Amino acid sequence: MKLLLSLIVLLCSLSIALPVFAGMPVDSELLSSLLAEAEIHNPALQSAREALDVAASQIDQVSALPDPMLSISLMNYPIDTLRNDKTAMTGNDFKLSQMFPFPGKLATKKELAHQHELWAKAKYEDLVLQVRQQIRDTWFKLSFQRQAIGLIQTNMKLMDDFIRLTEARYQVGKGLQQNVLKAQVERSRLLDRLLGLQQDAENSKARINSLVGRPTEQSLADIDEPVEVSYTPSLENLRKLARQNRPMFGAFDALIGQSEQKGKLAKLDYRPDFTVWAGYRFRADDLPDKGTDFVSGGVSLNLPFPNAKRRAAVREADASLRMAHQQRNEFTRQVDLALHNGLTDLQQAQQLVKLYRGGIIPQAEQTYKATLSAYQVDKVDFLTLTDSLMTVYRFRIDLARAESDVQRSAARLLATTGLDDIAQSISPSLDR
Repeated sequence: MKLLLSLIVLLCSLSIALPVFAGMPVDSELLSSLLAEAEIHNPALQSAREALDVAASQIDQVSALPDPMLSISLMNYPIDTLRNDKTAMTGNDFKLSQMFPFPGKLATKKELAHQHELWAKAKYEDLVLQVRQQIRDTWFKLSFQRQAIGLIQTNMKLMDDFIRLTEARYQVGKGLQQNVLKAQVERSRLLDRLLGLQQDAENSKARINSLVGRPTEQSLADIDEPVEVSYTPSLENLRKLARQNRPMFGAFDALIGQSEQKGKLAKLDYRPDFTVWAGYRFRADDLPDKGTDFVSGGVSLNLPFPNAKRRAAVREADASLRMAHQQRNEFTRQVDLALHNGLTDLQQAQQLVKLYRGGIIPQAEQTYKATLSAYQVDKVDFLTLTDSLMTVYRFRIDLARAESDVQRSAARLLATTGLDDIAQSISPSLDR
């Protein structure tokens, strides 16, 4: 009887107290530190930064003049004597030449390289958003997993008390063996789910460490419960934000710019390049004319006939430009679809949170309390009481999952719109 009374007191004390969230969602201190650490140590971001450095270093290379050419020649030596004082034409020539591309070519190449740098920079910035979104997504998933683990562990302690109670009642002939078996089965099911959640939480922790650039087995501090996202922005506003802030839109603009510069350069290739040169001939002093030295100079140019190679280059540039526009259009379509799906997921998760808090869980609590009262006066059996309690705990886990889904959906919307400040992104000011 004492065990029964203590159990009833314990059950009554476990009336579900739903957490009350207030304020706008913000990254916790630990999450903020992980995001900052990832920008430095994430391998993919490190590689993208190197690619950006490569692109930036190409600008000065392609915009520089070709190296000047210096040539030294031994001119018009007679084959019978190989002496330089026999004929007036013999001499030693030094020639310096410099090629100058047709005006506009170097500037176009420089702009082409600059657009490539803009492309690399925008891709890096977008990758930063994606990595941060992956960390947030896994973070909130881990938050749910740890909450669910805590709930199941608490429930298992209750089941242990149930098992002791049912065994005691069965031994004195006041209970049924099936109550003992039912309690043991429920505990085994809880243990199975606990082991699965613990494995999932370990995988989530390893993924966060990997994204941050840490060893996967490194420990991770406790995670705060997520703060409620109570405001839902409009789809139209999200699209506007994405056009304004998503770095990949700038990347595709840069890709279009590259294609335009390629077309301009292909057309400029029909124009000749010029080579300016100057020469000096040293002659022997004992020649009949006293070996007066010669100087010479001139300009040469290539003859860029409109051959198949140049026509193909122009066609390639035109096709690249059309492809770049189509790629931007396709990316726009994908972003709009992702925003639509993400907003739908957010709204659904928010509705589930409200439903669990305002309806399902309070009703399940009332049912459990009524069942507990009835059980105390032997109006319901033990199996009904157990099922009632398990139902409450399942709904509590479902609520934790829905709260996590809200945060994960908001994080996906952040990355899709190109914003990285949660309080800024999910704010009524966006719809003004």
